[in-house]
Amino acid sequence: MVMTKTSTSLTREIMTPRRKVGFKVMAPEANDVFLVGDFNNWDSSSHPLKCNSKGIWSTSITLPLGRYEYRFLIDGEWRNDPSCAAIVPNPFGSNNCAIILD
Repeated sequence: MVMTKTSTSLTREIMTPRRKVGFKVMAPEANDVFLVGDFNNWDSSSHPLKCNSKGIWSTSITLPLGRYEYRFLIDGEWRNDPSCAAIVPNPFGSNNCAIILD
């Protein structure tokens, strides 16, 4: 059986306000950098960043308005976003970055 979205749920999804958000981190020594957070169910491979010639890794994603926690996974090591002012504890004894889109 193939599940499809109803027209009501599709309309609600289209009408939900969204915002494009840019993420970047300086890591010239890195081989792989991923953006991982509650917006992608902490999937460590779904949002790879691209590196420019200066060693700055970046990506942009569009998210519905709301509050999100995230971190960078740089060569398998968790790191926080140094440009993020909001840090919140996580259940693993470290901290996550937090953003609010409104």
